[in-house]
Amino acid sequence: VQLQASGGGWVQAGGSLRLSCAASGGTFGRLHMGWFRQAPGKEREFVVISDRSGQSAYYGDSVKGRFTISRDNGENTVNLQMNSLKPEDTAVYYCAARERYSSDWKAYNYWGQGTLVTVSS
Repeated sequence: VQLQASGGGWVQAGGSLRLSCAASGGTFGRLHMGWFRQAPGKEREFVVISDRSGQSAYYGDSVKGRFTISRDNGENTVNLQMNSLKPEDTAVYYCAARERYSSDWKAYNYWGQGTLVTVSS
């Protein structure tokens, strides 16, 4: 499975960004899709995971109520809508895929290349 993330950039605090992740080379509908992030000098952090159907999502506490994950199994894409962004959201964001449901980044098999999100105060 190959994952290609896009949509990062620079935004002022309070603004919004939308990240996208396109998957190829596998059966997308069999994969749970997650977003993780890593800020400089910090460990990779769980952001959100969507189950295979897109009907259920689990969010990390730091983004709950501000970020929304969605997926399109027909288009093999998963998106992350990020609203009310804060400077502490600044990080490289990665999409990841796994056949089994997990919020532990170490358990993921497939990773996108990462896209940088910078939120200025």
